[in-house]
Amino acid sequence: MNPGLFRHRITIQQQTEEQSENGFLSQEWQDRHHLWAAIKTLRGREYYEAATTQNENTVRFVVRYTAGITPDMRIQYKGRTFEILSVINDDERNVTMTIVAKEVM
Repeated sequence: MNPGLFRHRITIQQQTEEQSENGFLSQEWQDRHHLWAAIKTLRGREYYEAATTQNENTVRFVVRYTAGITPDMRIQYKGRTFEILSVINDDERNVTMTIVAKEVM
């Protein structure tokens, strides 16, 4: 693993419900993890497969293994928001993870 590839700072957020002083529930996104990531865009066959399912702006984030990241979370990166589609533990070795995400427009 080359640590020089992990040069992009991303924030993993999770949606939580909080009760206001009036008793109403509100849903807010809270920061859970700040991670260094390698960002890889889709190329070739992957790009065309994503285009057939209308998943434009699909990106792969490769991060060091972090327990607790699930597809119901989202990623913030340079003012952009990405919806997590899948989380894959690379080779089941608990060293790196690949997070496939789609940009929210």
